[in-house]
Amino acid sequence: MPAVAKERYYEPAPDSIDVEEFRKVVDSRRSVRKFTDKPIPSDVLNDCIDMAMLAPNSSNLQQWEFYVVKTPEKKAKLVEACLNQNAAGTAAELIVIVASMSSWREHARMTLTEWPQPTVPKIVQQYYSRVAPFYYGIGPLGSWGLVKKGIAGVTGLFKPVPRGPFSHADMKVWAAKSVALASENLMLGLRAHGFDSCPMEGFDEVRVRRLLKLPKDAFVVMVLGAGERAKDGVYYPRLRFDRARFVHEV
Repeated sequence: MPAVAKERYYEPAPDSIDVEEFRKVVDSRRSVRKFTDKPIPSDVLNDCIDMAMLAPNSSNLQQWEFYVVKTPEKKAKLVEACLNQNAAGTAAELIVIVASMSSWREHARMTLTEWPQPTVPKIVQQYYSRVAPFYYGIGPLGSWGLVKKGIAGVTGLFKPVPRGPFSHADMKVWAAKSVALASENLMLGLRAHGFDSCPMEGFDEVRVRRLLKLPKDAFVVMVLGAGERAKDGVYYPRLRFDRARFVHEV
């Protein structure tokens, strides 16, 4: 008797996307240093954050958090922590984008309890209950990470293996990569709605952490100023180096 083919989940891609409109969004996104006093409607901001959370991320563990700073007193302190940059001081909204290094445990459990189909596939159950704890667990004082590093070093002599994360520093890089992808979604979403943004790395992280009362296992990836672009909000023309410097066919 012939085997019955396993039914696969299928989600077709839309065929009506206008690439030129998308190109317009990407090309016109600039780091805006000065904004007008026009507010961003709450439904627009929420839509942009929702689009940010559709970003690809490692193992779908969604390591991001978005702190929309609304309280005037906190906003003033955040502007000061951002070294009083125009991009912070004139922004209609200030959003602190944070990466969590430990939320993966809870999110792995939530994946199994909130799976969008009646039955959780066996491979999904195994991954989030067994594989994820093996790969992302570091252990007390990094002890399990050292064991994993030794296992990978030996096994890697014979076949390709994942080389990390093995340490707290590795987990920080791991989390930042996914959160940066979400940040770009947020900036493009704002641009598509007719608003602009400026991702800021120039800030006092100790003060920002204290202001938001962040736990030890979370860190600030960037502070995003957002609003309507002022006429003189872009300080200089865009500069990109020659494509051949960065693109390699091997």
